[in-house]
Amino acid sequence: MSSPITIAKKTTNTQQDVVLHSKFANRHGLIAGATGTGKTVTLKVLAESFSRLGVPVFLADAKGDVSSLAQAGASNPKFDERIKSLGINSIPFAASPVVFWDLFAEQGHPIRTTITEIGPLLLARMLNLNDTQEGVLSAVFRIADDQGMLLIDFKDLKAMICYVSEHAAEFKAEYGNLSPASLGAIQRNLLALADQGGDQFFGEPSLNILDFIQTDSNGHGYINILAADKLMNTPKLYATFLLWMLSELFEQLPEVGDMDKPKLVFFFDEAHLLFDNASAALQEKIEQVVRLIRSKGVGIYFVTQNPLDLPESVLGQLGNRVQHALRAFTPKDQKAVKTAADTFRANPEFKVEQAITELAVGEALISCLDEQGTPQVVERAWVMPPYSSFSPISPEQRQALISQSIVAGIYEKSLDRESAFELLQNKVVERQQQALQIEQEKQQAKEAETLAKQQAREQEQIAKEQQKEAEREAKQREKLIQDTVGTFAKSAARSLGGSTGQKIVRGLLGSLFGRK
Repeated sequence: MSSPITIAKKTTNTQQDVVLHSKFANRHGLIAGATGTGKTVTLKVLAESFSRLGVPVFLADAKGDVSSLAQAGASNPKFDERIKSLGINSIPFAASPVVFWDLFAEQGHPIRTTITEIGPLLLARMLNLNDTQEGVLSAVFRIADDQGMLLIDFKDLKAMICYVSEHAAEFKAEYGNLSPASLGAIQRNLLALADQGGDQFFGEPSLNILDFIQTDSNGHGYINILAADKLMNTPKLYATFLLWMLSELFEQLPEVGDMDKPKLVFFFDEAHLLFDNASAALQEKIEQVVRLIRSKGVGIYFVTQNPLDLPESVLGQLGNRVQHALRAFTPKDQKAVKTAADTFRANPEFKVEQAITELAVGEALISCLDEQGTPQVVERAWVMPPYSSFSPISPEQRQALISQSIVAGIYEKSLDRESAFELLQNKVVERQQQALQIEQEKQQAKEAETLAKQQAREQEQIAKEQQKEAEREAKQREKLIQDTVGTFAKSAARSLGGSTGQKIVRGLLGSLFGRK
């Protein structure tokens, strides 16, 4: 059954409540107004009301003051005077169950996702790439997918870009021209984002988006508070992260249609950052998510100073509106006042355009959908006071809540499994080893050839020396034989004596030497 949420008391009759019906809380909403007019208190009142109803909430804390939701409020003379003027006797002060998150892991549980999960479209916005560079980045993602390389963190993407750059000529036929200039620009923007701490957002374990949709033991929805004071220094990262969250919710949650209450309410503070310099493709995606996510039971409430910060296509989808005071000093301001007035269903009791500039702090023009889902006439009303404190909690209180959180210990330790960086490193090592092996084989072949030539020369030298030795020995033998025969002949001649003896010897020797 739908529950009415009292968010304000009618200015002209404080006995009359201005309510938001929980059944239509997923029809989205707007909280607008100049700085210091009461937007943060309105946000807190809505967040507390949804939490008590059992609806989890996600919101960003840009100034650190929303952390006060975690501690109960206390009365003081000024506060007591305000509630008395609203016809309220007392406020049941109470803290809300909260979970603190921080992309930089300093003031809350770390939030991470992988490069692959965020995709080229959102990453291109985060890196402030132009259309050509975005196309090259999309090709890098496609190559990584086709080659089975996971892109988990920054080092994976940087390694993949280097790999694509080295093999751009090979990829050109299938993936188009991957210019060194575009790849270089992507690398430079990655380095710039890393210098701002953006690299901490990418890694594992990646966030389970369903951890945002939980209730405590009392059935109250947890209020998930994102520390955004430091994150606001990198507005593209902030806006892209929140858009990624919405996309994940849209993709993961089942269709539920209109329920008695939403599954999650999402407050998008500084909403203009979402649309600043957004490409046509990205703006179309944002409009699609806003239009369709309500069927998943998610209500989106944009918080901004000026309704003109939102495109008309988005502004027209916001059924529940709280407009605080606007200042009309310039023609542009006057246009914003008129635009804000025109979005309300007129109330014959006052002039809306005039009232917007006259509202006091904490007072607002409010129009919500009635029980049939029809926009009600706008009412001028005082926003209800919150149950929580107006003072932010201390760092010690924050750390205590973080350590006792329902997700404590789940996301604190990062993981680094094998992904594109490691695979590409292995390829480099393999190529180096192959090159080394080829070089070693060449060197071994060269050494073997040199050794063979040396051995051949040595063998040739040995053969020559052996031949010379054989020839020398042959000459020595021949000379020895000649000397021996000559000596024998002379000795024989002397022994026989006379001419007859010499003839006999000559005849004998002639026979011996083959002469007749």
